[in-house]
Amino acid sequence: MMTVSTEMIQESVRMFTVLAIELTVLFLVISYIVGILQMHIPPKKIQSILSGKQGKGYVIAGFLGAITPFCSCSTIPFLKGLLRANAGFGTMMVFLFASPLLNPIIIGLFVVTFGLNVAVFYFSVAMGVSILAGYSLEKLGFEKYIRAEAYIAPVSSKISQDSSAETIIENKWLEIWRTTWKDFLKVLPYLLGGLSIGAVIYGFMPADYVASVANENNPLAVPIAAIIGIPLYIRAEAVIPLSAVLATKGMGLGAIMALIIGSAGSSLTEVVLLKSFFKNQMIIAFLLVVIGMAVTAGYAYSYLF
Repeated sequence: MMTVSTEMIQESVRMFTVLAIELTVLFLVISYIVGILQMHIPPKKIQSILSGKQGKGYVIAGFLGAITPFCSCSTIPFLKGLLRANAGFGTMMVFLFASPLLNPIIIGLFVVTFGLNVAVFYFSVAMGVSILAGYSLEKLGFEKYIRAEAYIAPVSSKISQDSSAETIIENKWLEIWRTTWKDFLKVLPYLLGGLSIGAVIYGFMPADYVASVANENNPLAVPIAAIIGIPLYIRAEAVIPLSAVLATKGMGLGAIMALIIGSAGSSLTEVVLLKSFFKNQMIIAFLLVVIGMAVTAGYAYSYLF
């Protein structure tokens, strides 16, 4: 039986506080930037970029995700912008899967920690599965599981026709902020709820326990590690160095790969936030893709390396 310590409580509170501040700032900043981009880039332009013929849109969406340094939760504001721009459903899902898993910092950490071959393997799996999943979900008609209200921007006040040009510009910046703030208030209950649960799990689940249930002798270590990773809110930049510690505690390298993808590709907080956009069927499909990607990468890693 695990004994609750003051250190565990402090760790949970610290994690909640840090993430609450970080995600609040990220959400507001990213939402505002997306609002500015939407003001200058017509929705049709976004649609044309992400709906390229012969699958180019899927590849573009994947690499767009790879160059955006977002964690699983901070992809939500960008996702909101893609929804309101009526970007293609499949390409939007590719971005959602790829963004938290692929960026230059993560790939650099993989090279330093595991070597170039493993970094290339990780990039290939994450990019390939993201594109395949986005394409498959679109062809299977999962777009119908997006909530109708997700496409609608909050109603903003109208600018009077006799306003000066300078006033109109100022009002536009203010209206973007008002829309951003209204969006934030909508997701705030989901954000706080998901963070509370995730912080408790993070603080009360010691690394020794994770390593003990996902060691090399356990044939189910890979799926267990993938599932354990989902509730934890750990950015890939943090979980990759952490994996070195877990390896010294007996955790298998395939299970470590699954844990990295599971924890970075999704989180309980992100799932709760996605509830404001997606119906349950879409949430389940999203989780199955992340777990499937983690398990596939974990077993393939064990076999190849």
